[in-house]
Amino acid sequence: MATDTPDTIFALSSGTPPCGVAIIRMSGAGSGRALNVLAGRLPNPRQASLRQIRDPQAGWLDEALVLWFPGPNSATGEDCAEIHCHGGRAVIRAIESSLSSLGLRQAEPGEFTRRAFLNGRMDLLEAEALGDMLSAETELQRAVLASSAKGHASAEVAHWREAVLSASAAVEQELDFSDDDQDGIAPRPGWRSEARRVADEMAAWLAVPPAERLREGLRVVLAGPPNSGKSSLFNAILDEAAAIVSPIAGTTRDAIERPVAIGGVPFLLVDTAGLRDEGADEIERIGISRAGQELARADVVLWLGPEGEGPTGAIEVASMIDAPAWQAKGEGSLAVSAVTGEGLPRLMGRLSEVGRDRLPKPGQVAVSRRQKERLQTARLQLLEAAQVEDLLIAGEALRQARHALDAMLGTVGTEDMLDSLFGRFCIGK
Repeated sequence: MATDTPDTIFALSSGTPPCGVAIIRMSGAGSGRALNVLAGRLPNPRQASLRQIRDPQAGWLDEALVLWFPGPNSATGEDCAEIHCHGGRAVIRAIESSLSSLGLRQAEPGEFTRRAFLNGRMDLLEAEALGDMLSAETELQRAVLASSAKGHASAEVAHWREAVLSASAAVEQELDFSDDDQDGIAPRPGWRSEARRVADEMAAWLAVPPAERLREGLRVVLAGPPNSGKSSLFNAILDEAAAIVSPIAGTTRDAIERPVAIGGVPFLLVDTAGLRDEGADEIERIGISRAGQELARADVVLWLGPEGEGPTGAIEVASMIDAPAWQAKGEGSLAVSAVTGEGLPRLMGRLSEVGRDRLPKPGQVAVSRRQKERLQTARLQLLEAAQVEDLLIAGEALRQARHALDAMLGTVGTEDMLDSLFGRFCIGK
């Protein structure tokens, strides 16, 4: 059965089947017609209704709850519909097949959210925060991203934009006052101090680590000479046999990465090859070289080698306290045993403290590196406008600041990155 709305999309928006209930979403001008065909008639807007789902050709498919959300007051700004059916794979396939026969097509990753953005139901800051929320796995990630996803960050940027517009109007008024030889309305004073105030507020956002750091977690590198207990400690922290443990020097040949949450804080744990100057074969030397590269990238280094020989700022760890030849380290170091677990809670606690100190905190706004570049541009332009004497230059600087804020909200210059952004979303979002 054909339809004249080929751009209406659908997707499974719930968990991977089989599951108790599956939610199939639709968005586009053909949503109402498709729901009407399968459910018999449209329910009242935004009211769940129990219906028999029937295909004109295949017959009865399922008994399901259906919902109807006429646009523009819907999640995507378009006509939307949902079918909450039983979560068996066969049921889902049958309903999806019927939707396809009605002319709807499978949505691409992030297409629902992209339509919401393009139809003005959310701005770019909210869309990026939502994308990060979808991949959030720790309480810290959720708590930090929650305010941005709800629009608080967007409201602040919009407030800054209004302040910039007000300053621009004051500059224009001052120029007109000068051109009219003081016959016009006296210009509003204080716009320069207002520009500096907004720039200071922007600086507070710029001081917060970017959203990518929160999403990826702090990079914790375990380093030291061969047989210093790195892989054993790596496995103990992960509580799984992720790395080969052997008394033979040089067993670890390459960096091994595993994400882990400690105390609700995200980390990326990295086990590296043992560092030594002599006795390494060619392949091990490659591993040692890569270990050096990992040390350069590390946010935190757990140093299991001789005290004081690790990188500056490394956390000294005296491992294998259960071994007869164990040697203690000085004050501030951590003593652990990967075998008995002694000292592990203290080590985990230290990492959690470091993570909470170096990652964004709940209540702070964590924007992406791309958004930070735009914010920095806006801030520098505001500072220039506030200090330059030439009003024409000041007006242009304020225009550039406003353009950078518009880019943050996604009202200008977004086409080059939309595919990348929404490609990170799941199919039904």
